[in-house]
Amino acid sequence: MKIVYHHRTRGRDVEGVHIRGIVGALRDLGHEVRVVSFPGADPENTTAPAAGTQPKKSRLSTLVSRTPGVLFELLEIAYNAVTRFRIARIIRNERPDLIYERYSMFLWATIRQARRHGIPIVLEINDSALVPRVRPLFLKSLARRIERWCMQNATGLVFISSYFRDLAHETYGTIAPSVVSPNAADAARFDPALFDRAALRREQGIGNEVVCGYVGAFVHWHGVAEFVARIAPHIAKRRDLKLLFVGGGVDLAAVQATIDEHGIADRVLLPGRVEHADIPRWIGCMDFAVLPNSNEYGSPMKLFEFMAMGIGVVAPDYQPIAEVIVDEKTGWLFPKGDIERGVECVLEVAGSRTQQIMIGRGARDYILRERQWRTNAEQLLSLVPDELAVAENSGGRTP
Repeated sequence: MKIVYHHRTRGRDVEGVHIRGIVGALRDLGHEVRVVSFPGADPENTTAPAAGTQPKKSRLSTLVSRTPGVLFELLEIAYNAVTRFRIARIIRNERPDLIYERYSMFLWATIRQARRHGIPIVLEINDSALVPRVRPLFLKSLARRIERWCMQNATGLVFISSYFRDLAHETYGTIAPSVVSPNAADAARFDPALFDRAALRREQGIGNEVVCGYVGAFVHWHGVAEFVARIAPHIAKRRDLKLLFVGGGVDLAAVQATIDEHGIADRVLLPGRVEHADIPRWIGCMDFAVLPNSNEYGSPMKLFEFMAMGIGVVAPDYQPIAEVIVDEKTGWLFPKGDIERGVECVLEVAGSRTQQIMIGRGARDYILRERQWRTNAEQLLSLVPDELAVAENSGGRTP
């Protein structure tokens, strides 16, 4: 089957990992996949920047990312004209059997073109006008109107959590057939058997201490700064426990200030941002991991990569996470929003190497059984039965 994967993201970081995971899995299943990206945002171009430099952005990408408020949203709406032209040309020249789109706010042109030409289109829902967003939404009423139309006129929908799907049903009523497909991991790359754990730890100056790790952004909604502030007094008293927190962001300065205040620089390793290809090596140094906070609807990518590496995770019991972690079998759950209890849980887990090993094995087994990218690809393809391969030609009324 010829598949077009269309997205309007930067194609980097977690977004790029997810796109490459799905595309690779579809190709492994024998399908021909073409990725259609925002100019300068090709997720398959993963050439690493020189050390100490940031990835290059296209001029258009830079201009759009710096545009404020309502003007940014008007540009998002205007991008439908670009999408309409590009998708129409691809359909005319290549006649794909399926279009798979990573849903973006205000974007309806792809669905309109797919329906007009009788091509099934499946949307992957990672964002919505129904949930809090990092970038505030100004034209909320219009965004929801367009979103309702998209969810009702797509061939199928892929939600990253049950919470997301239930919210869409509750708000928009009847929507297209859907599946819930959380994130996943490449178990062939994130495989503890590929690494010499003792050697990795020696490289980082780690001895016999228990290492609790984190990988991701240092931003307030992940709760990293608050977690470090709460656990720092305990770290200062315990010589058997180290933190290895990989990543960067606006809260890194607050984390560093806490470390300095408590004099625990030798107990906390902060290597900064690293390339995604290097993340398995850092996870390989850990005994278990922590996600201090998340949100009601998200599916944290690093949760799955930790688990694939045989690393159990202490995490808040938000519904999307509790759908993945079975408490004390594939990880450890604490009440969402209760970081103090999260700290207590980390300290408890740090005291039991047997439990760390047992839960880690259960976590990897779960990934191997249920949450590799191939599973996600098979789920999305289940939304395109044979009888829908030729969709009706009429289409719906564009909002």
